[in-house]
Amino acid sequence: MSTAHADLQARLSGLYVHPVKSCAGLAVTEARLMDTGLDLDRTWMVVDAQGRFVTQRELPRMALVRPQLRALDVVLRAPGMLALHLGMNEVESPTRVQVWGDELAAWDMGQVAAQWLSDFLGRPGLRLARFDPEVTRLASRRWSGDIEAPIEFADGFPLLLASQASLDELNARLGAAGHPPVGMERFRPNLVLDGVSAQDEDRLAELRITTAEGRQVVLRPVKPCARCPIPNVDPASAAIHPEVLATLSTYRANPVLEGAVTFGMNCVIVQGAGATLRVGDAVAADWRFE
Repeated sequence: MSTAHADLQARLSGLYVHPVKSCAGLAVTEARLMDTGLDLDRTWMVVDAQGRFVTQRELPRMALVRPQLRALDVVLRAPGMLALHLGMNEVESPTRVQVWGDELAAWDMGQVAAQWLSDFLGRPGLRLARFDPEVTRLASRRWSGDIEAPIEFADGFPLLLASQASLDELNARLGAAGHPPVGMERFRPNLVLDGVSAQDEDRLAELRITTAEGRQVVLRPVKPCARCPIPNVDPASAAIHPEVLATLSTYRANPVLEGAVTFGMNCVIVQGAGATLRVGDAVAADWRFE
């Protein structure tokens, strides 16, 4: 279907990549879309001594670990620490990791990275793992349906979509209660839409994004994103502000997920892996009717 006949016209106003799961993300102007989501999104993951993934839920200071992507390496920086350089194509030894219910083969990034994370985060025995591209991990077919959607270390789906209007609505409610506004980075999306109304992303059947090269990317929102307490973590200080999730809970209990508080939609890729998405790309979509 052409974009001219779409129910909704919007634009891609934000792109975020999170190289290390649950550490700070990067706002980027362009990103390559892979089969698993945006390139290098959740490619690395912090695990404990038993190989289980750890997040800001237990260690809010992970929000202060800030990555920088360069041609040959990923640089991690944190307050009071020397920069940690990770070779883009370097790993040290095979390992096993667990992320939610999945146990996977992965690559350990070595003792220097392990000590750096353990020192900064204040927990002995932490390790840094890299996703093994030879491993196949799939999103739940209960939600992806006929789409086989590979993922790396993301919680469950290749992409997370949110809208600026939904954030604006939350900030208006926070402001009315005397609380300061929050930024989109707290919600850790990959794609942000502008030009839509609050919560429109919940009601879309598919998104068609036209790239600068004229390619069409087709994404399907499949599952509302249930929210844990991570949005309560201030990304600038790692301080906890419970009013964020508390405010969301007053109006975002979602019957689709048995009353869980949701913000944003998890998406699978229908078409377009290999294309480059850019901030400003045109987006067309149709409403989902069920």
